[in-house]
Amino acid sequence: MEIFDLIQEKILKSIPDAKVIIQDPRNDGVHLQAIVISDTFEGMSLVKQQQAVMTSLKELFESGLHALGLKTYTQSKWKEIGENHE
Repeated sequence: MEIFDLIQEKILKSIPDAKVIIQDPRNDGVHLQAIVISDTFEGMSLVKQQQAVMTSLKELFESGLHALGLKTYTQSKWKEIGENHE
């Protein structure tokens, strides 16, 4: 299974209502970025949102994932900044 799929699978297992977008901005397969949009984040601080996502990825970091840029948004914040902000 490709790393993009593994990241998405782990996040969705932890946050089932999430929209997950995985990007490779440098197109090198190493410098990945995840955008996670979920109403689960309502009322959570940005730190708590990111901890929720990173906790779900702990196993991947232990088995070879080195770095992952992460942006988290509630549905309302995602709409506010524009859904095409990816």
